[in-house]
Amino acid sequence: MARATMASRRAEQRAPQPVRLRAVAAPGATARGLDRLIHERIRLGIVSALAVNEKLSFNELKRLLKTTDGNLSVHARKLEQADYIVCTKYFDGRLPKTEYRLTPTGRQALERYLDHMEALIRAMRER
Repeated sequence: MARATMASRRAEQRAPQPVRLRAVAAPGATARGLDRLIHERIRLGIVSALAVNEKLSFNELKRLLKTTDGNLSVHARKLEQADYIVCTKYFDGRLPKTEYRLTPTGRQALERYLDHMEALIRAMRER
């Protein structure tokens, strides 16, 4: 057993170490860096689509993002809980409708996210 432990320690010492990237702070970026809530693909798609449209229905977003009802619903709820989007539910005759709008908080979060991504791109190109 002692031999196995010694062999595994030697293997760990020879293993290549990961490269560490230095942090790049964008103007207005949080100390944490990227906004992990927006950084996820579907949520970034929702926020981006709502940034260029006053409002979008559930079905419009689902079609735009090519996702399922359940997937869109879960991601939209997370954005709603963070006050990035607002959800309005109503009936059109007998049909239930759901619409989403970007809040001012969501627009600010998207701007910070884009600023941070632009700073990362600039830093990488300057290398």
